[in-house]
Amino acid sequence: MERKGILFVISGPSGVGKGSIVENMLPFMSEILVSISATTRPARKGEIHGKDYFFISAEDFQELINNHQLLEWAEVYGNFYGTPRDFVMKNLAAGQDVLLEIDIQGAMQVKEKVPEGVFIFIAPPSVEILAARLQARGKDSRESIDVRLAACQDEMKQVVNYDYMVVNDQLDRAVNLVSSIIKAERCRIRNLDMGCDK
Repeated sequence: MERKGILFVISGPSGVGKGSIVENMLPFMSEILVSISATTRPARKGEIHGKDYFFISAEDFQELINNHQLLEWAEVYGNFYGTPRDFVMKNLAAGQDVLLEIDIQGAMQVKEKVPEGVFIFIAPPSVEILAARLQARGKDSRESIDVRLAACQDEMKQVVNYDYMVVNDQLDRAVNLVSSIIKAERCRIRNLDMGCDK
């Protein structure tokens, strides 16, 4: 019995721990490909082109938009992010699961184009804890943190557009919950090719 490729979309407010959840889950989650986003923002210390993101110019990004080569794209805090369409759609068609770790704006665009995807919202335990996490990671300026926290209030309202919500209060627990969602979705009848029409 074959299974259809499933698109899993993990998103939530900036700094909520989406990347940490995915990073800790992947070693124990087989047969899933992580899509790499393209972005116009500069690489942060330690980030690698082609692994963390495809770091491209604003002109090249606009060309991808014009040629409809992005499944989604959004402007976030003055920078552009987008998901290459071909990578996702070709792998899904071949029966391969694909995981997107993207911002909320992008996730809503993906939902319009691929509504059968599985959308998982990662929420912080509280805005206060989110603020502490953003400050502790040392990647953002005070001004940037203030902007992200202000946006978090509106972003939390988008949870109604998702299939699942996982509160990242403890990393191990959040990893286990997201892993369980993926395993359960792989067993859903709608995602299986039962061979009844052959």
